[in-house]
Amino acid sequence: MTLGRARSVPTALAAAVLTTVLLAPGTAAAAPAAPPLTAPAGAEIGADPALVADLRGDLEEYLRARGEAEHVSAAGLSVSLPDQLETIDVSAGTTEFGGSVAVQPDALWQVGSNTKAFTSVLLLQLEAERRLSIDDPVSRWLPQYPQWHDVPIRRLLDMTSGIPTYDDQPAFLTDQAADPLREFTAEELVDYAVEAPATSGYSYSNTNYVLAEMIVERVTGTGYANQLSARLLVPLGLRDTYYRSHLYPPGIADRMPAGYYTRTDEPELSPLEGQDVSRTSLSWARGAGAILSTTADLTRWERALYDGWLLPPQQQAELLSLVSTATGEPIEATAPDDPRGFGLGVAQMTDALGTFWFYEGETLGFRLLHAYFPESGLIIAMALNSRPDEDQLGALATRVYETLVARGALGPAPGGAGA
Repeated sequence: MTLGRARSVPTALAAAVLTTVLLAPGTAAAAPAAPPLTAPAGAEIGADPALVADLRGDLEEYLRARGEAEHVSAAGLSVSLPDQLETIDVSAGTTEFGGSVAVQPDALWQVGSNTKAFTSVLLLQLEAERRLSIDDPVSRWLPQYPQWHDVPIRRLLDMTSGIPTYDDQPAFLTDQAADPLREFTAEELVDYAVEAPATSGYSYSNTNYVLAEMIVERVTGTGYANQLSARLLVPLGLRDTYYRSHLYPPGIADRMPAGYYTRTDEPELSPLEGQDVSRTSLSWARGAGAILSTTADLTRWERALYDGWLLPPQQQAELLSLVSTATGEPIEATAPDDPRGFGLGVAQMTDALGTFWFYEGETLGFRLLHAYFPESGLIIAMALNSRPDEDQLGALATRVYETLVARGALGPAPGGAGA
């Protein structure tokens, strides 16, 4: 599913093949306290060795088959099963293309637009505290943008706002390529979109989530990073998940493999082609896509997200409310005749594997895909260290799913899916 150009976008899995929430005193009741999400004591503890070998083999085969074409050298994968406390964490490849240092299962990856669910949850928690409503117009909190005065916050989060994305604008792309270390403020990013033509229906826009970040800060009076840490990262024990709005310090950045920009269809970004962009500024993504995490930490986050530990029932239902990406109209769920839907920072798809929640985030040099299968409770998160013209991460995800089915990790395959 291609929902935009140079940014973090949801992608179909099979397309390439075929603690507590903090509340202000006296506010609405929060979601139930989340169970402790402890980090695994080590990669692959307690996992079936044959399954681990097969999963690592899936990653290695992908790198053999696609390494040159995608200029990709490193792959990471975590599998979370509902009846197991620890994740199965595997990795393959090297930290640099043509290098010799093996990438480790606890490597950090840029998660791209997987960040958007974090931003949505912050706003939904504020709604549960009655500090805002997601039906408030943008003008209530950001009156400096009168052209979008009647756009509800909800429409920012489900991509039906009509607000164009700043990172489709040639002026932004030219400025980004000219100085990859530049620190863009949220206001500067939004300014690139102010004069751009409005969109209609469902239209993927990172501007929506930078505006959402600004609303979080306006409502709370504190920085987005502070809210993210106090409400989500610390209570959930996500010790390997980080957010910086600009450059990451060496102690964090050095845990990432190199990340390669190899697209050829964005002429403004051609100066970056073939370059390692892993240490450049993520200020261009901010609350739309600047989080770093391990694949294991991300599965723990997704478990809390989809199991409803972060929000009261009303806000959980809002999080998972869908619009069709084809029509932009509300739908109850995806189906074979309307297979792709977008919620408030999450996405759903129906295909040969069934109906599942997922998101693929991209930055200039990384791709990270998660998928949650409600019927089995399986969560997978996988990452690669390049952003090429042809992305087949969905094919790898499908292969991993088939391996888990074949090894009996999910029990009998529902309806023969993945057989």
